[in-house]
Amino acid sequence: MSIRFKDVNGVFMQMEDEIASICSVIGAVWAGAKAMTATSGPGFSLMQEGIGYAALTETPLVIVNIQRAGPGTGQATRVASGDLMQAKWGSHGDYYIIAFSPWSVQEMYDQTVDAFNLAEQYRVPVFLMGDEAIGHLRERIEVKATLKVFNRTKKPGAPPFGTNQDNGIPPMPAFGEGEKILVTGSTHNEIGIRKTDDPETHSRLVNRINKKVLNNQDKIIQTESFYLEDAEVIIVSYGFTARSSLFAMDQLRKEGKRVGLLRLKTIWPFADKIIHEIGGVARKIFVPEMNRGQIIGEVMKYSACEVVPYSQTDGEIIHPHQIMKELRSIL
Repeated sequence: MSIRFKDVNGVFMQMEDEIASICSVIGAVWAGAKAMTATSGPGFSLMQEGIGYAALTETPLVIVNIQRAGPGTGQATRVASGDLMQAKWGSHGDYYIIAFSPWSVQEMYDQTVDAFNLAEQYRVPVFLMGDEAIGHLRERIEVKATLKVFNRTKKPGAPPFGTNQDNGIPPMPAFGEGEKILVTGSTHNEIGIRKTDDPETHSRLVNRINKKVLNNQDKIIQTESFYLEDAEVIIVSYGFTARSSLFAMDQLRKEGKRVGLLRLKTIWPFADKIIHEIGGVARKIFVPEMNRGQIIGEVMKYSACEVVPYSQTDGEIIHPHQIMKELRSIL
């Protein structure tokens, strides 16, 4: 990618560590660029303070996290999906982000475009939560001739941290364009002035940066469904594991088993409405995860039926036959 950047007038920078990387991305965005960085679990941990700063300053950036087996250094070249809770709650305080869970090389490409568009539209950090299996996968992809690109809203003279618009998303200026800009990670008012001793200002700011995502969940959440209409057991899956889930579902349906699949293309905001719907009609929901169960709690929260977990933390992908074996035991 670094080699290709010069062909599209892009800039590639190698920083000394992940803390410098996230801070450089924030600076590049406020200079008017669209910017991203990439890392894995330990680097994602180091970026958390910067992510919180980006959330409060409403800095639209993209981070690709190719998850690996942890905690700690763990298995640096093995697969896992153990950073999903960290993606949402990794930094301190109340804020909201958007997180994708791609299952293919094509989707890594497509969702990178989506990630930048949503970051720019909602002025939030957006994450692509890939994993080692996707990171090392080679597949043919379709590179689209034209792309739908969203560029941040600009309104000269308008406050960069407050708005009267119902969507709660203020326009975003850039340094060097003639605007007077104050950017701080402390509580601030609509024009960026620190107000760390003002309860009303803090409450208004925190509520707005959360609601601008929460109030638009239906526009942000992406899912894909298979045979939900007649399914007795529905698999809720995401990322690379969803590929195994799809194969297992197809094989079991050939045996006459009424199995369906709901694939979560976005993890955060969580697809609570559709989980509530399927949890009211299915007999059971099966959730296979390459972690100790980081999404199953969300599924159980919104589902009325029995939710069955399957956790694997050995650094290997969950194979279709493992899912088939577990499903046969609960059908």
